[in-house]
Amino acid sequence: MSEIKFTIDGKECTARAGQTIVEAAKANRIYIPVLCHFEGLKPAGTCRICTVRVGGRFMAACTTPVAEGMNVENNTPAIEDMRKEIIEMLFVEGNHMCPTCEKSGNCELQALGYRYKMMVPRFPYLWPQRSVIADAPKIYLDRNRCVQCLRCVRDVITSDGKHVFGVTMRGGKTLISIDKELAAKLTEEEAVKAMNQCPVGCILRKEIGFKIPIGQRKYDTKPIGSEIEG
Repeated sequence: MSEIKFTIDGKECTARAGQTIVEAAKANRIYIPVLCHFEGLKPAGTCRICTVRVGGRFMAACTTPVAEGMNVENNTPAIEDMRKEIIEMLFVEGNHMCPTCEKSGNCELQALGYRYKMMVPRFPYLWPQRSVIADAPKIYLDRNRCVQCLRCVRDVITSDGKHVFGVTMRGGKTLISIDKELAAKLTEEEAVKAMNQCPVGCILRKEIGFKIPIGQRKYDTKPIGSEIEG
């Protein structure tokens, strides 16, 4: 397999044919933030946190394949501020109460907020009216915290190909829904997988709240991206 040579912020990098910019950057120990992207899932490019600039154009690094001689701008003031804007918008368009959320310390959105030093968002809070779905025996869905990354829709699928989660409505009214009959049949392993697939505190396994104490969680001691950056 031929080796591709390209640069990220002037650093010479190599990649395999078919790798996306996000995948190639990770292989070269360069961090590009993601929310909707998850290793093993087909890229969707829904959150745009991974936006980079190539040839003067902004594009999603999770869906854009690396090409020979490509010059990628990743860590520039303009791009970093754009990412911070997206994080701020995700916070204000939902109802995120980090101090009381069971996912605090394990939440990717919260960790990105810390990484980008988000204090007071530059946008007004919308405080949408969103319901909580708690009918399923093993999980519940708090749509107040949902960032509509669609990771659950793309990955939580039954053995016969049915999607447990889906999308309803459109635009600013878009909501993640759950098939209650399929959700009722989730095994313990599948329920935990659904919770872990969610980057925020939208999908939670019932009856195990705060099982890992605050202070011992994933991002309590090491910031997001530290596992990649050399």
